[in-house]
Amino acid sequence: MDFALTPEQREIQALARDFAKAEIEPQAAAWDRDHGFPRELLAKLGELGLMGVCVPEEYGGAGADFTSYILVLEELSRADAGVGVTVAVHTSACTLPILSFGTDGQRSRFVPPLARAEGIGCFALTEPGAGSDAGALVTRAVPADGGWQITGSKQWITNAAFGGTLLLFARTDQETRTARGVSAFIIDTADITITRTEEKLGLNSSVTNDIAIDAFVDADRLIGAEHHGFRIAMSTLDGGRIGIAAQAVGIAQAAYDVALAYAQEREAFGRRISEFQAIQHKLANMSMEIDAARLLVQRAAWLKDQGEPVTEAGAKAKLFASEMARRQTAEAIQVLGGYGYTKEFPVERYYRDAKITEIYEGTSEIQRLVIARHIRGERVRAAAP
Repeated sequence: MDFALTPEQREIQALARDFAKAEIEPQAAAWDRDHGFPRELLAKLGELGLMGVCVPEEYGGAGADFTSYILVLEELSRADAGVGVTVAVHTSACTLPILSFGTDGQRSRFVPPLARAEGIGCFALTEPGAGSDAGALVTRAVPADGGWQITGSKQWITNAAFGGTLLLFARTDQETRTARGVSAFIIDTADITITRTEEKLGLNSSVTNDIAIDAFVDADRLIGAEHHGFRIAMSTLDGGRIGIAAQAVGIAQAAYDVALAYAQEREAFGRRISEFQAIQHKLANMSMEIDAARLLVQRAAWLKDQGEPVTEAGAKAKLFASEMARRQTAEAIQVLGGYGYTKEFPVERYYRDAKITEIYEGTSEIQRLVIARHIRGERVRAAAP
């Protein structure tokens, strides 16, 4: 059992950390206030290979493993969780599914521009009436003139305003209202209309849009088999949840760093507050839970690199890391006291950013269902003669 990172992984981690400290962290508070970061930042990440970390070199990526990508997400999210989720959705929810399920032609056509950040990837599954019950979506794709006429609307689409490529899910079997009749399509953002830009509690630097589509697309935009799109969506979320877990770890680590530094400087009753047992216990719990979450995340990433199933491991990592981040960012505010509740320090932003990790790419309630189903499945298999 070897918990050490490889030299390549450490090098990529250091590259992401240095870039985040220099280019992201100093601007994060302003981007939070302004509700956005400049598009040029993604171009810089693309030049460094960080928009396609685990994309093979033949498709324009850095050719590293999935664990390296997870390390990058943690470092970016440590500086600004909005930047972290932008890269996570672009990579986990759009680029990698095209690599996994696309034809040779689709991979050659769509992946290199994404890996170079010439276009930004999006994942369009959720609708106003289809959130956790994603199979209930009603966006339609109807055969027409050798292609598909796609009509409908999607909600909470990260990155849509940047322009690029969407992995969009629509119902191709109009006779069903279940997941069995859903297919996946590769859509250009030129074919959609942005109907709303969401105002959010946190992650203000990332852009979240509602979109509408009423467009004809060629037949070669169908990815995977017809009516099998839900399988692609669930597989995509399995990997994406590991990325969100890494984001949560990065947010919590940032909060811990601020709380520890403050506790070692702030004085009360003639002593540094880090000398008080109550504060020491808070810091100890933060450090312990961050380490535990990081190990769950890296285990899930390692399993994915080995080609092993990651549904259960990814759900456990996301569930624990997201709830840990929400708890420990709150504790960071408590360590700072009144200052923690102000925008003079970044911990209030970390607290706001952490909450969404318990919701998107599968709520905590859904993660518990996923884990429970796997546990029950194992027991059924163990009891079988």
